[in-house]
Amino acid sequence: MFYIHWVFILAYVFIIVSIMLAVLMDNRQPAKTIAWVMVLLFMPIVGIILYVFFGRNTRKMTFISQRSLDQLSKRSMLEFVEQRQLTLPDDYRSLIQLFTNQSLALPFKDNEVEFYTDGYEFFPALLKSIASARKHIHLETYIFADDALGRLVADALISKSKEGVEVRLIYDDVGCWRVPRSLFERMRRAGVDVNAFMPVKFPAFTSKVNYRNHRKVCIVDGVEAFVGGMNIALRYVKGLYGGQLPWRDTHVRIRGGAVYALQRTFLVDWYFVDRTLVTNSKYYPPMPWRIENSCLMQVVTSSPIAKWPDIMQGYVRILLEAKNYVYMESPYFLPTEQVLFAMRTAALAGVDVRLMIPRHSDSRLLELSSMSFVTEVLEAGVKIMLYEAGFNHSKLLVADDALCTCGSTNIDFRSFENNFEANVFIYDRTTALRMKEIFISDEQECVDFLSVNGERKRPFMHRLAESLVRVVSPLLLK
Repeated sequence: MFYIHWVFILAYVFIIVSIMLAVLMDNRQPAKTIAWVMVLLFMPIVGIILYVFFGRNTRKMTFISQRSLDQLSKRSMLEFVEQRQLTLPDDYRSLIQLFTNQSLALPFKDNEVEFYTDGYEFFPALLKSIASARKHIHLETYIFADDALGRLVADALISKSKEGVEVRLIYDDVGCWRVPRSLFERMRRAGVDVNAFMPVKFPAFTSKVNYRNHRKVCIVDGVEAFVGGMNIALRYVKGLYGGQLPWRDTHVRIRGGAVYALQRTFLVDWYFVDRTLVTNSKYYPPMPWRIENSCLMQVVTSSPIAKWPDIMQGYVRILLEAKNYVYMESPYFLPTEQVLFAMRTAALAGVDVRLMIPRHSDSRLLELSSMSFVTEVLEAGVKIMLYEAGFNHSKLLVADDALCTCGSTNIDFRSFENNFEANVFIYDRTTALRMKEIFISDEQECVDFLSVNGERKRPFMHRLAESLVRVVSPLLLK
């Protein structure tokens, strides 16, 4: 018994030391490294569990070979090269080059954009587009709920599959944990090609639970696409708590060359989940409508396996280069240190930086954890607006009447560093002004953070809880 006791202790110490060495060798930001070491030292059991689920450095893993990526990118590159008279705006040339160099986010001109600001607008448009499909439908979503709306969309996909249309669906395994697998099996039996993104099976994929596909993308016949913040679930129409908290969101429909970039995004993900290279030119058909305008777009993706956090770097650059204003909406606000620094710097430089977050969130913990970050940017002059007309789930940014972005990315560490995300960046004055109008309209439903909280000091226990959550948050960053 004595020897068993010592063997257990030595094994335990060996595991702790090994994990500490792994954390050190990852060369993370010093604050994150210290946080992990402190947790492992003072809460070793908890630390080991957290590390197994959230700590391993996925950026070092390779989920797709360069050769396969080149093949999947070839068609979109050919469509890019065939563009005539492509000119890049001088003010954003370096930003466009940044995205192009890092993740082959090619800029496409001549695009048509339509915004949807709630589920009542978006889902009829999505269902109409699905009904019009003649060749293929590619749908990728974080949540595909087994409710009235989810079953309606499933029926629409099944109907098109029976007509001979190729239908591919990617859903996130963790996002759909509570969804009965019978929903997806019913689609499979009807001919829909369905795959779960990175299934979590203990213990093999335990560490992957922290890295989820948060993208919401749909491509129809390679000529029309949707991207934004809405998943397939009834609450995106009816709201939360039986409709007591209406749901406000933003989604975009795109026609034009940028659809080719979204097609590439989906097919890269499809290769990852299905190990099938889908490269046929039929997925990049000529556009059936003629669009000639100055609406230049880039589809930018980010993921925990990419070398650089592309979308986060884009936000930082936009904030630091803004001349007049940057308006942002996000359902959650737990920014990385880089984004926090950029927001403070822009505001202190005289840029009108406004952030809109919900007054009432779908998560009390996330609502609480935002407060210390809100206080910090307020001190630098950032204006915080609290949306009161419901739960605002929009993820958008507009700057200087010239640039805007919309997609699945929240202003939080999970979106910037842990999730697979997709945003469209639009360099066009007309479109930027339309998004600015959306922001101004939402602002009418807001109250200023300071008008609600004033200068009064929050109770000690509230501030303590906020600080504790903030201390723990670096553990969830890579």
